Amino acid sequence: MTNWAGNITFGAAAVERPSSVEEVRALVARSEKARVLGSGHSFNHIADSPGALISLDALAPEIEIDGGSSTVRVAASVRYGELGRRLHDKGYALPNLASLPHISVAGSCATGTHGSGDANGGLATAVRAIEMVTADGDLVTLSRDADGDRFAGAVVALGALGVVVAMTLDVVPSFDVRQRVYEGLPAEVLDDQFDAVMSAAYSVSLFTDWRTSRINQVWVKERAGTADADPAEAAAVSGLAGDAAAGGLEGATAAGGLYGAETGGGFFGATPADGPRHPVPGMSAVHCTAQMGVPGPWFERLPHFRPDFTPSSGEELQAEYMVPRRHAAAAFRALDGIRDRIAPVLQISEIRTIAADDLWLSPSQGRDTVAFHFTWIKDTAAVTPVLTAIEECLAPFGARPHWGKLFTLPADVLRSRYERLDDFAALARHYDPRGVFANEFVERYVLGLT
Repeated sequence: MTNWAGNITFGAAAVERPSSVEEVRALVARSEKARVLGSGHSFNHIADSPGALISLDALAPEIEIDGGSSTVRVAASVRYGELGRRLHDKGYALPNLASLPHISVAGSCATGTHGSGDANGGLATAVRAIEMVTADGDLVTLSRDADGDRFAGAVVALGALGVVVAMTLDVVPSFDVRQRVYEGLPAEVLDDQFDAVMSAAYSVSLFTDWRTSRINQVWVKERAGTADADPAEAAAVSGLAGDAAAGGLEGATAAGGLYGAETGGGFFGATPADGPRHPVPGMSAVHCTAQMGVPGPWFERLPHFRPDFTPSSGEELQAEYMVPRRHAAAAFRALDGIRDRIAPVLQISEIRTIAADDLWLSPSQGRDTVAFHFTWIKDTAAVTPVLTAIEECLAPFGARPHWGKLFTLPADVLRSRYERLDDFAALARHYDPRGVFANEFVERYVLGLT
């Protein structure tokens, strides 16, 4: 059995598929070692176990919306694609989504997965409560309101505390989003206007293949019917109205603001795409969410890819590094300095921003963050030395790798970048004194045992 990309073959002695929480409890209580698989969209051994590998896909896909408390309770088998549709039909939304709606809610939150947007935290910041089966088979509930600091340690937990069988998430009123794509953003714009670019809409993503001095594509997602959907208001909110009026931004006018595909406007020197685009140059946009400024529900625009299509067949590897937002321009320039090493093994790279949070193992813990994501060709031997080169470039900025993707950082270096790791180790000893959920990855990088 392999992960989604096929670069990891799991070494578990057995694969278990319990169909109820009671079956999960009985399975864990009798297991010496166990891990939860999730949707398998990880690229390292974080989900592997020498004992039982537990798939929760057979659990009933319960989705319970509580309008009175503005929450939704979801079973661990639920994926974002199905949750988004159900919420929207009832008039609700999640604040943000990742680029893929195919991933499981529980697994995404447990690994610190995120979407994009200056004011948007990672997906786990929407979690209000978790229900998990601990090593002795007990069912434990932890909530933001009742458990405070301990809860902050248990949300992004990498599966090391127990089997999360359900989560309760905060929801907001449903909203519509317009998505536009621009091409050819001059890279030098990021030197002194990175903040302006990334704050120009609800969510902004930069895609580059690191081959030229221009960003290939900018994906701009605006909330329809709000200030960030109106270019002139967006300029004022971002503090850029004066620059636009002075002609400092290409394609911007007092009437047209910073962007506006329907009026022919540009975006900081980038030009509107003349049709739908896929982030990877040359690939069909048929799997991508609707663009060209056509408004649609949040769950059909915030992801880059449609839930009814698989965006690729897994013929890729992925890595991602999170850097403090204040170092964004310097980190970009450092990476640009080794683009001749990055480009030959790269499919595409995405740059996004995430708001700071207080979750102990979140890559955005304690700092507003810029994320540099890399989708590589499926050649581990060729990609691995490039990962090391990237990590050396980003070392001065204290980059944290995505827990579920590829990296080569030594364990002691990674551990030094998380100030609450010792507290988390104590939490793991409390809920998992037998080390049932502690595989080799967790022992090395989180618990510091190897």
